[in-house]
Amino acid sequence: MDDGQLKEYIPVLMLGLVAITFAFGTLGISVLLGAKGKRSKIKDTAYECGMLPIGEGSPRLSVKFYLVAMLFILFDIEVVFMYPWAVVYRDMLKDPATRDMILGSMVSFLGILFIGYIYALKKHAFDWKKS
Repeated sequence: MDDGQLKEYIPVLMLGLVAITFAFGTLGISVLLGAKGKRSKIKDTAYECGMLPIGEGSPRLSVKFYLVAMLFILFDIEVVFMYPWAVVYRDMLKDPATRDMILGSMVSFLGILFIGYIYALKKHAFDWKKS
């Protein structure tokens, strides 16, 4: 590398040194100036929204929760696939060879998802009260 190119990295190096100095400096100052008293047991317990941490950390969830989560992901991905289609749709209409193909592919995609939606409704997948 040329010496002129290496000089371009000096500000990046300085910024890195300032960041490291700041991080270790604030840690060091907090140790030096921090209160050095006896720590109580209640002070060292984990704070969880004002509730005492009693019981299991991660309770078991119902299968219904996972079913609703998977359905949300399914319909969320549907929208993600529709954005690029909507962006290129107007440009694709100009080409007569792809005009019918792009509309037909999206209609078939939405049709399959609609059939899945009806199936989920028939199986009561969206009912929160049923288990």
